[in-house]
Amino acid sequence: MTLQAIRSGAAEIAVESAGQGAPVVLLHAGVADRRMWRAEMAALANAGFHAHAYDRRGFGDTLHADEPWSHVDDLVAVLDHVAGDHASILVGCSRGGALAIDAALAYPRRVQGLVLVAPAIGGAPEPTVIPPGIRALIDRMERAEAASDIDAINTLEARAWLDGPLAPEGRVAGAARDLFLTMNEIALRSEARGTQRHPVPAYDRVGAIDCPTLVAWGELDFPDVVDNCRHLAGTIKRARRHVFAGAAHFPNLEQPDAFGQLLVDFCRSVPERR
Repeated sequence: MTLQAIRSGAAEIAVESAGQGAPVVLLHAGVADRRMWRAEMAALANAGFHAHAYDRRGFGDTLHADEPWSHVDDLVAVLDHVAGDHASILVGCSRGGALAIDAALAYPRRVQGLVLVAPAIGGAPEPTVIPPGIRALIDRMERAEAASDIDAINTLEARAWLDGPLAPEGRVAGAARDLFLTMNEIALRSEARGTQRHPVPAYDRVGAIDCPTLVAWGELDFPDVVDNCRHLAGTIKRARRHVFAGAAHFPNLEQPDAFGQLLVDFCRSVPERR
């Protein structure tokens, strides 16, 4: 794998690349960085794709800059550098999925296909019913945030997103948990600078997406995340779905072999276009 810095405005975006072939760009979750995709990068490279994963501003090795900016503009800068005139397959998890959706709506000719893993969606409705166990976990997280207790926030976010909000705490252990805590701590301690520009909410516009799309999620994820996934799978015209049994918000970290095969099979099924 190679690492380079790509300029977007005043920011230098850390981009890791592997393989050769059609471009696939992987967009990390809001509690992670590009390292969450290491297994998928290797799988895609071995399958004949040119895979790229980058750190958004404030994550991993990419710092904020004092300027107006947007995640979509930064993604376009990366696409210009790594894909040129080729359309790319975008793979996004959680907030990275929201970014992939926003880019597909704003620049449809740049997007060859979408893989949306437990994605957020701009403008999605707030949940109307919150199970008591999830409400208690949210209350704990809000108390930790009010106290600015970064270590507690990190532990609770691993509990919520890695284990699943209603699953036993510590369900996912070992290297996956260590990686989550390491990635998320960088984001939690990052200095926010500049003014972010937000796109038009996407929830009511996703029916305009017209590229092959895979929507995947874990059955142990937050109920509202599952609802959003079902909305996408039922609204995007060329969407298919896959549910990972026994997994929560990060099926790729929990079931890397199964996820990697699903990803490669989907990418191979997407017709290439320029």
